[in-house]
Amino acid sequence: MLKKEDVLHIARLARLSLTDKQVEKFSIQLSGILDLFKKVDDLDLSGVEETSQVTGLKNIFRADEVKNYQSLTRVDSKKLISGAPLHDGTQIIVPKVIEENNG
Repeated sequence: MLKKEDVLHIARLARLSLTDKQVEKFSIQLSGILDLFKKVDDLDLSGVEETSQVTGLKNIFRADEVKNYQSLTRVDSKKLISGAPLHDGTQIIVPKVIEENNG
């Protein structure tokens, strides 16, 4: 079974604070998970072919093509910007969604 110190170390890495009851519970649960990995490690898979996917699908690669769609490239930017709820005449104004992290 996983030692209390090991569980506390894992919790510290995950920035979790655990009660003594949780440490005991997770010690049992994590030990069970590690036991399952041990069972997989003990399997003799020498005759089993490696598998990366099982669907049989393959990637299909093709060359990139530049297509010019006239209806999309001839947009009047002033008309487009004027339709936005907030704008300064040349740019659409949107609310800030990313906060700056100053340390």
